[in-house]
Amino acid sequence: MGICKKGSSDVMEGDFTSMIDMVFQLIAFFMVLINFNDADQNEKIQLPGSELARPPDGPLTFPITLHVTREGTVIVGGDEVPVAGLRPYLLREQDALTLQNRKIADATVIIRGDSDAKTGKVQEVIQECQKNKFEKFALRAKEEVGN
Repeated sequence: MGICKKGSSDVMEGDFTSMIDMVFQLIAFFMVLINFNDADQNEKIQLPGSELARPPDGPLTFPITLHVTREGTVIVGGDEVPVAGLRPYLLREQDALTLQNRKIADATVIIRGDSDAKTGKVQEVIQECQKNKFEKFALRAKEEVGN
């Protein structure tokens, strides 16, 4: 792209360095914002297999991920707590919803139970969440592809 001055035969070239720099910054920015499903995973949790498991239909508006370990504890926000100690974390999530002018019903609690976790512990987690007025739940399992 050349620009000529009136009465001058010199051609001025545009400097695209700043534009290229901005494009790379935008690419880096959007890569950070991408919602990777691996971010909600924990290496301690081995999901059970299921032929009925399928990917979610779309992104959840306000997901809260709880990991139930084989020992029966719950990993939430990087902390491992017993089911009875879950209440402060759920109250914190309620406060976050309130700050965003959302209702508790807008949140979906995603429960990722280890394949060796007792079913009763998963039920206890759901009951504790229901005591704190959470209504929507999603259970995660590993999809098994049939032959």
